[in-house]
Amino acid sequence: MAITVAVAGASGYAGGEFLRLLLAHPSYLSGEMGIGVLAAGSNAGQTLAEHHPHLLPLGDRVLAETSAETLSGHDVVVLGLPHGHSAAIAEQLGPEVLVIDLGADFRLKDAADWEAFYGSAHAGTWPYGLPELPGARDALRSTRRVAVPGCFPTGASLALFPAVAAGLVDASDITIVSVTGASGAGKSAKVPMLASEVMGSAKAYGVTTHRHTPEITQNLKSVTDAEVSVSFTPVLAPMARGILTTAVAPTTATADQLREVYAEAFGDEPFVHVLPAGVQPMTASVLGSNAVQLGIEVDERAGRAVFTAAIDNLAKGTAGGAIQSMNLALGLPETAGLSTVGLAP
Repeated sequence: MAITVAVAGASGYAGGEFLRLLLAHPSYLSGEMGIGVLAAGSNAGQTLAEHHPHLLPLGDRVLAETSAETLSGHDVVVLGLPHGHSAAIAEQLGPEVLVIDLGADFRLKDAADWEAFYGSAHAGTWPYGLPELPGARDALRSTRRVAVPGCFPTGASLALFPAVAAGLVDASDITIVSVTGASGAGKSAKVPMLASEVMGSAKAYGVTTHRHTPEITQNLKSVTDAEVSVSFTPVLAPMARGILTTAVAPTTATADQLREVYAEAFGDEPFVHVLPAGVQPMTASVLGSNAVQLGIEVDERAGRAVFTAAIDNLAKGTAGGAIQSMNLALGLPETAGLSTVGLAP
């Protein structure tokens, strides 16, 4: 029988991107995987085409109410819900169901961090959906619960963890700035996301308080016993999608030493590409793909390593990472349905 996949939050950007990728998945194309219930919150009762006219094969699907009852009976349930809303539904789904949470509910291990940054009770921790992080790939194989990483932690963690793990940077003094497109804020109407507010302007937000800070810190702490301290600032830029991260940390290493470590860390990774010296990542190069482009340089005058990373926040940063993790959990080829080819121009 075909593997059935239900998606809650199907009218949002993350849910829509997951469906876009799933429609091109070889298991779906072969009939070994089917798309079941598509659910939404306030948009229930409307057709998917009203929210995602680009998803032509599914356009006439009517969005169902989001509940454990409508989602039960599927082999895979993807939860693209606001933070804090996944746990209540997940606990009502059986242990045999592969539940993939695109939200933050199960990412953090430290309950105090969750409560400080999200302001509610900690629901627990699930295997973390960033296979490139040491130990994560094995934890994802055959699991039935996946916490998909946040978009900013995806790029920042991949940019930094090899250097932190090798002890080549001072992890107690890390500064990260990530420039992101407006889709990262979700699809609900917000005044700061209006075209007249975003176009022709850039704005820092969540300064010193962004919820992805403890997640980035947690990921880096997982690869070292050294002290880790992260200062993270996101910047909203006038583009629809994409994240360009710049991470800086003190170092005494040379660029060649760093490149050697990164070549070893990512040499067999299908989606992470370390660029040649002097070449910097561009968000336009990874749009629509699961690729990660990394740049590595050393500012010798300042004694700092500078790491840059470009990802598509909706693809590798959310839905692509979910597909990658789903493949591992189901025993499918990890790269199935995912491309490293971006859209250009």
